Amino acid sequence: MNSSWQSTFQAIGRPLVDTTFVVIDLETTGGAPHLGAGITEIGAVKICRGETVGEFETFIDPGHPIPAYITELTSITDEMVFQSPTIAQVFPLLLEFLGHPDTTVLVAQNAPFDLSFLTHAARAHDFEWPKFPVLDTAIIARKVLTRDEVPNCKLGTLAEFFGTQTTPNHRALDDARATVDVFHGLLERLGSHDIYTLEELNNFGKKVKKPKSAE
Repeated sequence: MNSSWQSTFQAIGRPLVDTTFVVIDLETTGGAPHLGAGITEIGAVKICRGETVGEFETFIDPGHPIPAYITELTSITDEMVFQSPTIAQVFPLLLEFLGHPDTTVLVAQNAPFDLSFLTHAARAHDFEWPKFPVLDTAIIARKVLTRDEVPNCKLGTLAEFFGTQTTPNHRALDDARATVDVFHGLLERLGSHDIYTLEELNNFGKKVKKPKSAE
């Protein structure tokens, strides 16, 4: 079943400055969960009022060997994930960290990729995935930054532009931390567009497409 969707915000008019965001990043064994790729690492940073209030990090045993090209990209080896918890074991802890969709907004760079793995894992292990509002930093960046400022909206490019404290390196928590700094920079740009609430940001045209289902 294929469909597309646009995130809706439960708290209409909620000020961005007062919103709790969880910036999340995954490392995986491939590009598509419905083709058998699995999660190897999750990193997440919870922020409120511009401050980090919590972090979540874990390796995950994907249940199959990590391809050599993925190890070359991420430096994550089979030995590093051996005897790590499975995604089914991690999911309850992750959901607890994320919180309730009425109070938490998820943020990710290229959000459909991460969401495809999380929702696929939820279905596979009989977890209900909460309907979190989702912001995609790549999409926001394309709307508030010009091509003269950034040639593309890859995380590395945005991190360099905003001078993030952490350099993206294809490791989940470091990439999430870099995305936090990128997101803060984007929020400042949004202010120049008179966008200060989730409602205004939603009306600004942010969309996230739901990836193809495995069904």
